[in-house]
Amino acid sequence: MANDTDSRRTYRMTARAEATAQTRLRIMRSAFDLSNETKSLDMVLADVAARAGVSVRTVLRHFGSRDGLFDAVAVHVRDEVREERAAPVGDVATAIEVLFDHYERRGDMVLRLLGEELGDPRARSVTEEGRRTHRVWVQEVFAPQLSRHSGTECEVVTDLLVVATDVYTWKLLRHDRGLDRDEARQRVRYLIDAVLGRTVGEER
Repeated sequence: MANDTDSRRTYRMTARAEATAQTRLRIMRSAFDLSNETKSLDMVLADVAARAGVSVRTVLRHFGSRDGLFDAVAVHVRDEVREERAAPVGDVATAIEVLFDHYERRGDMVLRLLGEELGDPRARSVTEEGRRTHRVWVQEVFAPQLSRHSGTECEVVTDLLVVATDVYTWKLLRHDRGLDRDEARQRVRYLIDAVLGRTVGEER
């Protein structure tokens, strides 16, 4: 009998924990979606709560404050981005496809944050983390190619690969030039090949 009681208690505790986690995730997703729709980082807790189907008190119980909610959303999105951008090490073609998938989904949002970073510390904290994450991504994905270089030369090649794969490069090709995805992707490949010392158009 004791074992049955313990099992029921464990089940209830697990169910409550799962429900709490689901509520927390729903609130974060609602906050993120509203920020995207309004193109603003100024979250209105009442709007977030209504979107998530909870009370403002519930939002505050989970996150403490509006700033706490913003920080939690930023961490959640950062983790999602890292998963989205996962690519096989050394596979340039796949890395570019993965990168374009990410930019097509989130590029406009990132550009808005970059446009606000000078006047908004919250935006700046996100964009600074984004820059660090992108550089680490370049270093990891292009590790075999970068291993051919050392010292300052490796730093130079890394810098150039960061530029070739940056969101502003995507914006210039997709928005400013109006190229379709395949055209833009191929130009980024040309840039990367040039940085790595390959012949333009050579596929590897």
